[in-house]
Amino acid sequence: MATAAAMSLGNYSSLNRAQLTFEYLHTNSTTHEFLFGALAELVDNARDADATRIDIYTEQREDLQGGFMLCFLDDGTGMDSNEAASVIQFGKSAKRSPESTQIGQYGNGLKSGSMRIGKDFILFTKKDNTMTCLLLSRTFHEEEGIDEVIVPLPTWNARSREPLTDNMEKFAIETELIYKYSPFKSEWEVMDQFNKIRGEKGTLVIIFNLKLMDNGEPELDVTSDPQDIQMAETPPEGTKPERRSFRAYAAVLYIDPRMRIFINGHKVQTKRLSCCLYKPRMYKYTSNRFKTRAEQEVKKAEHLARIAEEKAREAESKARALELRLGGDLTRESRVTLRQVQNSAITMRREADVKKRIKDAKQRALKEPKELNFIFGVNIEQRELDGMFIYNCSRLIKMYEKVGPQLEGGMACGGVVGVVDVPYLVLEPTHNKQDFADAKEYRHLLKAMGEHLAQYWKDVAIAQRGIIKFWDEFGYLSANWNQPPSSELRYKRRRAMEIPTTIQCDVCLKWRTLPFQLSSVEKSYPDTWVCSMNPDPEQDRCEAAEQKQKVPLGTLKKDLKSNEEKQKQLTEKIRQQQKKLEALQKTTPILSQADLKKLPLEVTTRPSREHTRTQRPRSPPLPDVIKNAPSRPPGSSPPHKSCTQLKKSSSDRPNTSSPKLSSMLFEEEASTSRTHHHTVTAGKSNSTLKTLAKPGTSMKSLSGQQSPKSSRETPNPKAAKVPAIRKSAPGRCLQASSTRKRALNIPEDGSEEESEPKKERTKRGKFLAVKDEKDSNEVVVELTDSAGEEELLELKKAQKDKGLHVEVRVNKEWFTGRVTAVERVRHAIRWKVKFDYVPTDTTPRDRWVEKGSEDVRLMKPPSPEYQAPDTQQEEEVVMAEPSTSDCIRIEPDTTGPSSSQETVDLLVQILRNCLRYFLPPSFPISKNELSSMGSEGLLAFPLKEYFKQYEMGLQNLCNSYQTRADARAKASEENLRNLERKLRETEEKLQKLRTNIMALLQKVQEDIDINTDDELDAYIEDLIMKGD
Repeated sequence: MATAAAMSLGNYSSLNRAQLTFEYLHTNSTTHEFLFGALAELVDNARDADATRIDIYTEQREDLQGGFMLCFLDDGTGMDSNEAASVIQFGKSAKRSPESTQIGQYGNGLKSGSMRIGKDFILFTKKDNTMTCLLLSRTFHEEEGIDEVIVPLPTWNARSREPLTDNMEKFAIETELIYKYSPFKSEWEVMDQFNKIRGEKGTLVIIFNLKLMDNGEPELDVTSDPQDIQMAETPPEGTKPERRSFRAYAAVLYIDPRMRIFINGHKVQTKRLSCCLYKPRMYKYTSNRFKTRAEQEVKKAEHLARIAEEKAREAESKARALELRLGGDLTRESRVTLRQVQNSAITMRREADVKKRIKDAKQRALKEPKELNFIFGVNIEQRELDGMFIYNCSRLIKMYEKVGPQLEGGMACGGVVGVVDVPYLVLEPTHNKQDFADAKEYRHLLKAMGEHLAQYWKDVAIAQRGIIKFWDEFGYLSANWNQPPSSELRYKRRRAMEIPTTIQCDVCLKWRTLPFQLSSVEKSYPDTWVCSMNPDPEQDRCEAAEQKQKVPLGTLKKDLKSNEEKQKQLTEKIRQQQKKLEALQKTTPILSQADLKKLPLEVTTRPSREHTRTQRPRSPPLPDVIKNAPSRPPGSSPPHKSCTQLKKSSSDRPNTSSPKLSSMLFEEEASTSRTHHHTVTAGKSNSTLKTLAKPGTSMKSLSGQQSPKSSRETPNPKAAKVPAIRKSAPGRCLQASSTRKRALNIPEDGSEEESEPKKERTKRGKFLAVKDEKDSNEVVVELTDSAGEEELLELKKAQKDKGLHVEVRVNKEWFTGRVTAVERVRHAIRWKVKFDYVPTDTTPRDRWVEKGSEDVRLMKPPSPEYQAPDTQQEEEVVMAEPSTSDCIRIEPDTTGPSSSQETVDLLVQILRNCLRYFLPPSFPISKNELSSMGSEGLLAFPLKEYFKQYEMGLQNLCNSYQTRADARAKASEENLRNLERKLRETEEKLQKLRTNIMALLQKVQEDIDINTDDELDAYIEDLIMKGD
C-alpha cells in the first residue's frame, strides 16, 4: 500500500497545484463581521492552550497605522518551531476530533482574527527551551510585490539565545525581514518581547498597523475608557453592552470560565450566567432531530473501517499465499519471513476490528437521542437584557436571541435569560463562531427553547402574581422598560438578597459563593481575590471542593388534547374561514364609472382632492331629533345640502330604499375605509350632525319654524330627503369637520317619508351627503344638545385609551395585552384587549372587558407610538374645535381631605403596632414603654438603631439556617466520598479479578488474543453460554 501511494505521488508530481496568494489573508478575514469576534479568536487560542491567564493590552506607537499595537499575552503551553510552522497552514488543526472540548476546530482563527484587526501580526512563543518568532505581514507582501505568502520563522535556544538552525543564511534573511517590517528593529528589542513571557512557556501575539474607518480613526477605541476596549462610534443608547464593550463581551464569553482575563492590567469579572439569575430552573431536552454532524462522523468512521478491512484482507491473502508458496521449506529465513507477514496480517486485522467497533459505536450513537440542558432565569439586575445565550463547547456563539413568547413583543417572559451549551456532535458553528452551520437544526433548537421558556414562565408564576408588581418589588418603578432599576439602598439590598455573589479565586480558579451580608451590597472586590478572603469558614481555603450550583429541575408539560377537542377546534376554524369566504363573495368591486352606473342610484364621484385621503373616519349614526325634524318653512330658500340615512340591511327598510343600494354602499364603504368607527346606538337623541362649509361659504342662520309642506310625501322610492334645520338655540358651537361621505344625486322634489315606522328610523346608519348640482358650495350645521355633547366628548376621551398596556384576568390567571378598540355600551366603556401571549389554544387571543372592573388593571400609560392613527386624528380635531360660552368647562377640584386629630391618632396607633410587632428581643425600649408612647415620643424614636438590630437578628437567623444547610451538605458530601471510595475499591477488585482470569486463560490457551476488558467479558460470557 505504501509503495502504491509513493507511485501515485510520483505520477502526480507534474500536475498543477493550488496556491495561496497573500490577498487571501484579507479575504479570509472578512468572515468576521463582528470585530469582537475576531478578538475572541485569540482569547480562544489561549484557552485551548490551557492558559490560566491572558493579558490583553495596548502599547502606544504613533509611527504605526492606528497609533497603537494590540497585544495578547498568555501563560499557556506555547509552541515549538514545528507547532509554530503549522500555524501558517490554513485549515490544519490538531484539535479537531468529535469528542474534543476545545474551541478551535478549523485551524483558521489566528489568521482570520488577527488579519481582521490589523494588516500585520508577529508572534513570540516559548516551549521546551526554544523561542520561536513568526511574522505574517501584508505590508511586507505589498511593498516587496510578492504574490505568495511568505512567513519568516526563526528559532533560538531559550537559555543561550543562540540560533537553532542548520541554515544560517536562511536565519539571517528571516531576522532581517522581522527587523525591517515589524515594530522591533533589532535583536535586543525582539528578545525584550520574549522576556515579557514570564516562565518557560507561553505565547505573545502583537497586532499592528490596525485597520481604520472611513474617517481615518481606528475601529477600536482604547482612549475613552483606559480599562476597556470599545467599539468606536457606537453609542451606548440602544446597543447591548457586549456589542460595545469588549470587557462586557469577555465576561460572558465562556459558560464556565476557568481562565483569568485582564484588559490593560484590570481583571475582567467573568460570569457564570446561570449563577447571576433570579429563580434559575433547568429543563432537560431530548431530541432525535440533531443528526447532521453525527451522520458526518458515521460516514467518516465507515470509510475508515472499510479501508482498514481491505488492508487486513490484503495482508491475510499475502500471508496465505506466502505460506502455500513456501510449502515444506523449513529454513530459518523462510520461517522469519512468514512470521513477519503473518504478524503484519494480525496487526491489520486488529486495526480493522477496532475501526469496526468505532463505526458500530457511532452508528448506535446516531440512533440515540441527544440531550441538552436548558437553564432559564430572570435578570433582575438589568431586565432589558433578556434572551437566549447559546454556547458551543462552552464558547458563546449567539446572544440575546428572542424565542417563544419573547417574539410577541409584550411583557410576557420579559427579562428572562436562557442558557444552553451545545456540543459539536449536535450543532457545528460557522468559521467565525458567530452562528451555526445548519440553519434548519438551529431553528429547531430555538423553537424548543421557546416551548420550554413558556413552561418556565408558567412555573415561576410571575404573571399570576402580576408582572408590574413583580418588577416594582425590585425597583423598576418606571413604565419605560429600558429604564434601569432604582438605586435606592432598599432596592439594591432586595436584589442582592436574591442573587448571591459568585467570585473566582485568583489562585486555584475555583468559584466560590459568598454568604449574603448587608455590608457587601455595594462592595467592590479586588482583582486578586483568594479563597482566604471568603467569610464562609467551610470555603475559605483553596483545598476545599468547589460547590456545585443547585438548580431545581423543571419538566415541560405538553397540553394533550383529546380527539373531540381537536375535532371541535378544526370545525371552528373551518366555520370561520367559510364565513370570511362568504363575506368576500358578497363584495361587489367598483373599478370604473361603468360600475357606478349599475347601482340603483346615480352616484357621483368625489373631487380628486378628497379621493386622495387615506383615512376617513366614519360618521356617527343619524339621531332621532333630525329624522323627526319638521320641513323648511314656506319662505325659506332651498337648502344647499340634505342628508339621508341608509340602513345596513335590506330588510330594515322594505318600503323606502333599495336593498342592493344599501348592500353595495355598505360593502364599498368597508372596502375603502379602514379607520375605526364609534359604536353608538341609533336610538339616542343626543347625537350630533356634522356637515362641512367649503372655504368661502358663509354660515347661514336657520330657523326652526315648521313648514306646511311637511305633510306632503314624495313618490320617489329610492331615497327620502331630510331637510336641513336651522338651529333655534343661539350661541351653540358650529364645528368644522374634514370628514366627507359619498355623494348621491337625489331629485329636489323629494321630502321626508313620515310613513316610515319609528322603530326603523332609530336604527344605526351611515351619512350620505347629498349634493346639489346647481351649487357646488356646501353648508354644514350641527344640531346638538348638552347631553349629546357630553357623551361625544366622553367617547372621544375614551378613544385615548387605545394602546394602553393592561392585565386581564381569564380563568383566574392574569394575562398582559394592549387595548385595541373602545366602545360605549349603555353607561359603561368597554375595552377590546389583544393579549401578548396565551399558553393554550383554548384561551382567546382577545377579549372585551368593562373598563374599571375587577378583571382588568392598568399596567402603564400608552406611548404615542401605540396610539392608533384615528385616535391621534380625533385628538387633533377636538383641539381644533373653537370654544364658546356654552361649551362645558371642567374646573379643577381644589378640595381635599382635611387632616384631623382622629387621623393622626390612627396613624400613631398603626406605627406603634408595627414597631411592637418587629421589636428586636434585646432592644432597650420594651413593648410596654412603646405602647404608652405618644406622637412626640414616636418622633424621637431611634429608628436607625431599631432597624440595625432587627437586620442583625434577621441575619443571625439566616446564618443559622445556612449553617444547618451547610452541615447537611457536608454530611452528604462525606457520604458521597465514602460511596465513591467503595466504588473505587470494587472497581479495583474487579480489575484484579479480570487480570487473574486473563492469566489463567493464557496458561490454558497460549495463543489467546484478548486486548480489552470488553473483549474479555464477551469471551467469558461466550464460554458460559457454551458450557450451558
